[in-house]
Amino acid sequence: MAPETSDTAEGPGAAGARPGGAVLRGSVVAPGLVLGAAHRKDFELAHVPVARVAAGEVERELNRLRKALDVARKQVEALRARLEGRVREDDARVLDTHLLYLKDSVFIADVEKLILTEQLSLEAAIARVVGDFDRIFRLVESETLRQSAVDLRDVGLRVLRSLESASKVGEEGGVKRYVLIARELSIVDMFNVENESVLGIATEDGALTSHAAVFARSMRIPTLVGIEGLLDAVEEGDFLILDASEGVLRVNPDERVRAQYQQQGDAKRAPVSSARPEWARFPVRTRDGQPVHLHGACGNLPEVEQCASLGQSAIALYRTELLFLVEKEPPSRDALAEHYRSVLEAAGEAAVTFRLLNADSALGLGFLHEQREPNPALGRFGVRGLLARESILRRQLQAMLIASAGGTLRLAIPGVSDCGELRRVKECLFEEKLELRKAGLQLPERVEVGIVLETPASLLGVRELARESDHLLLGFDALLQYLLAADRENPSVGEWFESLHPFALRSISKIAAVAAELSRPLTVFGEGLAQADNLPLLVGAGLRQFAFSPGVLREQVARLRALELKSAQRAVRLAASATCTAEMTSLVSGYRHGWARGG
Repeated sequence: MAPETSDTAEGPGAAGARPGGAVLRGSVVAPGLVLGAAHRKDFELAHVPVARVAAGEVERELNRLRKALDVARKQVEALRARLEGRVREDDARVLDTHLLYLKDSVFIADVEKLILTEQLSLEAAIARVVGDFDRIFRLVESETLRQSAVDLRDVGLRVLRSLESASKVGEEGGVKRYVLIARELSIVDMFNVENESVLGIATEDGALTSHAAVFARSMRIPTLVGIEGLLDAVEEGDFLILDASEGVLRVNPDERVRAQYQQQGDAKRAPVSSARPEWARFPVRTRDGQPVHLHGACGNLPEVEQCASLGQSAIALYRTELLFLVEKEPPSRDALAEHYRSVLEAAGEAAVTFRLLNADSALGLGFLHEQREPNPALGRFGVRGLLARESILRRQLQAMLIASAGGTLRLAIPGVSDCGELRRVKECLFEEKLELRKAGLQLPERVEVGIVLETPASLLGVRELARESDHLLLGFDALLQYLLAADRENPSVGEWFESLHPFALRSISKIAAVAAELSRPLTVFGEGLAQADNLPLLVGAGLRQFAFSPGVLREQVARLRALELKSAQRAVRLAASATCTAEMTSLVSGYRHGWARGG
């Protein structure tokens, strides 16, 4: 696919990098996200010069061949041993094929013959032999023989690389962890001279079914192939964001884009064990046996993968803002659909609830807001902004419908204040379903529409809103901010968030009671849940479903397992009778020692 070029300029802190902003697209071999410097491997056998040696140097070339074969065999054997248990045995057998080629009498004899009869240099002889095999194998219909040509080329490259010094390759004393840029996907290039795997791979050509592609998937190395114009667009040392879940390579992006992706990169680099840890047993039960369901709250694919690895049954909140934040123009429907599809695949059996775009004017999205409003938190945020720009809403709805084809689409509408907003979104959803059906596209078998309770109006009208919704999410942080009329980002009013206000607790208890009465699933999310007193009080108030980012999950599991439900319920009864925060703090202080034991 042709590269797309954005008009972003390189920001400060990118000394030495070329101005860029190019966005290249390719086919996904192995999903994942990495950020790092580009290292080009554009050496090609076809470009090896046809050099000849003097008659007296023929024996030296033959000795070089024997030494290079021995070094290459040792490299492959060491790599084979290092990867044992890390990749599937069927995939590792590719290296056994390479070992056979390195001992193959026909291959070795053909190279020796060219050195002896035509006095070709070793490099030229290897290039000729591999090139001849390649032309023959590629003329036949057999995919197996074509793959044999690729394997032989990889072996030839390995022998030639074994002749080069590490400094010539550009790895000794330099960056050993990089994003590999190459013309074709090669197992040889996936590892440096010390057999360390690269961070990620992007190639201009390459087959999705090649042995190298299988290896990349098995090693979980983020990989894109078929990127048109790659070698023209990327130079050595360029800063790259390889988003191989979305099929995108960003070249020298500006600082704003880097910052948005850095959080994903950090999450991706966090170790994720294939074995579920002992503490991750769900649902969690309190000390006296009450089950509490802890779901995922995620904003990127690495977090979804972490939640799936922990065995969580649901991603109760997936924030969809990231793709809208990294470009000046809104992402296309296809780009959004591909992202949502990747989220669903990463989640596995876990149900995923997508929250529609929730962006106020402070984020500077020109396609959503012409300018910053005087008070963004009280302006066109959440559903207000989407209904003011229905084209964005409809694009997102279509993408979610396409990604969820054949399954269940669960979505949540942020910032709802009354039933009119909910109904209008449902109307748009119905119309977009009709358009997609006319276009012959497959649709989800079921669509569940929920709302995010975070405005005082939604609290007052929770019964009516709940009747018209399939499920409810409670945005703990936002609801407190609006109930208390206190900015969470303003340190001068920070004391209002140090503990849960008794009037806020009464309001949340009402929401829990209505949800239970109408049998509507209710999940609470927000950073404020991590404060020591908040989670026990909310459990005591009747809430049984919470959504956390995977990074704070273990602490909350421990806190809940140390909690006694009856004790929390008594604390809530006392707290709800308080008339101010200080009074509530005093009333529940006797229960804190039990809550702290789980921390």
